[in-house]
Amino acid sequence: MDNHGVRSIDPQAVARLSGEFVALDRHMRSVADDLTWLRTQLEASAAAVPAPAPQAPSYGTPQGFPPPPPPAPQQQRPGQPWAPYAAPPPSYPPSPHPPAPYPPASPVPRREPWWRRDGAISRILAAAGATVTLIGVVMLLVLAAQAGFFGPVARVASGAVVAVALVGAGLRVHRRAGGEVGGVALVGTGLAGGFLDVLAATTYYGWFPPALGLALAAAVAATGMAVAVRWDSQPMAALTIVAVAVLAPVLTGGITVALVAFLLLLQVAAFAPQWDRDWPYLHVARTVPVVIALSVVLVNSLGDVAGTRTQATLLGFAIAVAVAGGGSAVYLVRRASGSAVDTVMLAFSLLPLLLIGSVLPRWSEVAALAALAAVVLAVVRVVPGLPVHTRATLSAVATIAALQAAVSATPGDLLPVVLLALAVALVAAAGRMHSRVAFACGTAFGAVGTLVFVDAAPPELLLSAHTVAAPFAVVAAGLVLAALAVLVVRNASGLGLIDDRNTDAAWIICGLVALHGVTTAIVTTGVASFGTGVGFVAGHCVATLVWVVLATVLLRWSATRPQRARLMLGAGLSVAAVALAKLFLFDLATLDGMFRVLAFLGAGLLLLAAGTRYARAISTEPR
Repeated sequence: MDNHGVRSIDPQAVARLSGEFVALDRHMRSVADDLTWLRTQLEASAAAVPAPAPQAPSYGTPQGFPPPPPPAPQQQRPGQPWAPYAAPPPSYPPSPHPPAPYPPASPVPRREPWWRRDGAISRILAAAGATVTLIGVVMLLVLAAQAGFFGPVARVASGAVVAVALVGAGLRVHRRAGGEVGGVALVGTGLAGGFLDVLAATTYYGWFPPALGLALAAAVAATGMAVAVRWDSQPMAALTIVAVAVLAPVLTGGITVALVAFLLLLQVAAFAPQWDRDWPYLHVARTVPVVIALSVVLVNSLGDVAGTRTQATLLGFAIAVAVAGGGSAVYLVRRASGSAVDTVMLAFSLLPLLLIGSVLPRWSEVAALAALAAVVLAVVRVVPGLPVHTRATLSAVATIAALQAAVSATPGDLLPVVLLALAVALVAAAGRMHSRVAFACGTAFGAVGTLVFVDAAPPELLLSAHTVAAPFAVVAAGLVLAALAVLVVRNASGLGLIDDRNTDAAWIICGLVALHGVTTAIVTTGVASFGTGVGFVAGHCVATLVWVVLATVLLRWSATRPQRARLMLGAGLSVAAVALAKLFLFDLATLDGMFRVLAFLGAGLLLLAAGTRYARAISTEPR
């Protein structure tokens, strides 16, 4: 059946186009293979000069391969539509550079056991050998004397010979290949043995005067630090000091002042390698032994009546440890950009000065602690570049020192007043200087002062009539506590320490604390003025009226301060409710005579006035 007016599709054109698409597909695959091979070669030889890229295969028919013969026209059967022509895919030679396969993924290396790591076993053996050798040196110097072996001169001379031999052997071993660990162990052991030998000759046998013994020990320590710097070996410097600190008490007969002197010498000498190196382990090794030794001496002296010379000596050692350890720690913490180890060692170096009160008279202790607090605060304020944690640590030390000075200088009766007054001063200064550190110190003083106040005037004072030891001090402390509570919440909000969500809760707690302080002051004043009978009743009557006045003021403020209207309204109503509860539950049963009448009349009139003024303030507000 013929379709007049419609042109038939040329089957040869369809076959030709199909063959060209097949050829294009094969060509693109060849290009992809070449690119894959080139990328693999570039990755395999990244450092070598890249070879010229292979020429891309020609788009024409490859030479040596005749073009495919034209397809024969397909005979169309009558009544059957034309079928698409499927040309045979042309064949092409393989690419001259077949793509290399991707390299297999390298397996994850297994973690090597610790005993196979470089130098692990040798370091363990070297440390064990050094420990055993030094113990042998101590036995030679001390235990041999107890057993009667050799004479004192022979023992000390033998110790010196062993020390020199170990140092010489270590210098020789260190120059050989693979002798770093052995050289460090031998030299460190020899220097520690030499230091112990000088210590024994000075303290155990008493041959050298203290000045000469310290000079010889300083020479040995300086030699050890110089070798450690030359070899850049922190373990050698740190372990040498630790070995001396552990074994030296055997030669000094325990922890004595002489041991403190030699350890202080090591603390100063070991600072030289840290001048331009970050060696935290050495910092710990040179600071901890002398601080512990001096602290033990101070604690052992607690309760003993020490002479003036002994007091001056111990105070001098405490100041020297603080200056040497604290000064070097300040330098290191600024240079090392705020190392936590340096900050901890800084605070640790000041510990003996905090314990110096065990051997000093009262006012000498107060002067020393006050000077420590002043110097530490001056460092915080003057020295630039101190990190936050260092400033906080130094402020805590200054707070502890000032607290100790206040406790030592103040009689027990006036202690809560003094502590709370210092807290008010610090918190107020924190608000002016916008200093969170000063605020934390003031809060700490306030917490301690509050505990002392509660101990001097317990809550039972408000429930039963009895006197206190220092009534006027309790009155003053109660009023200062109320002022401190308000100041703490206000400045905490200004410093951003509490957000708007917690401000209301903080003000509620502040109100309770202030109310307790004022009530205690009022009742204590009544008892102190008129005795436990009339005075107690009069005090509670005045306290009830004060509560109602406070509720009136809060209600008035709630009408004039829209930003805090909800909080002040709730506080005013709460105080009024508590005042009424006190009036009916406590005052009605406790008060008698005119005081009961005055309490009810005064509270009623004040509540009427509060309601009238609040209604007037609400009616005049713009709506």
